[in-house]
Amino acid sequence: MDTPEVTYRVEHKTVTSPSGVLSSGPVFTKEEPHSGAYPDNNPKAVLGTAKPSLSVIPPVAIFHLGQAMEDGEKKYGLMNWRENQVSASVYYNAALRHLMAWWDGEQKASDSGVHHLAHVMGCMAILLDAESMGNLIDDRPRSGMLPAFIKANTKAQS
Repeated sequence: MDTPEVTYRVEHKTVTSPSGVLSSGPVFTKEEPHSGAYPDNNPKAVLGTAKPSLSVIPPVAIFHLGQAMEDGEKKYGLMNWRENQVSASVYYNAALRHLMAWWDGEQKASDSGVHHLAHVMGCMAILLDAESMGNLIDDRPRSGMLPAFIKANTKAQS
């Protein structure tokens, strides 16, 4: 059996933050064949690739989300929103507070030490899960005209 040739693309990347360099070095990226076919001839590949791909989620985001969810578990209990109904407005407001704190220059929440953006992801994860479980109280106001406003005020691409 012939072994398919594997090629890698090498790039030098530096990841920085406002406080300085976090990491720097070569990044090796496996180049996939352009045919879209899988060389393993595994029937699972056909079925598995028809489902949403989780490999597109940055692992560091999952790590941060885990920290935020663990903080919530300590404060409120493991997946408490599955046991009790939750109001959408509570998590919307919490997410906006964390997002605004991050936008205003604070990286981590002072009470937990967890990245503000992780708390935003945690709020969104809870809303999605509570909705899927039928435990979300949808207390959003009546729908407005924001989508039409955005469309009407979007600058034409030149």
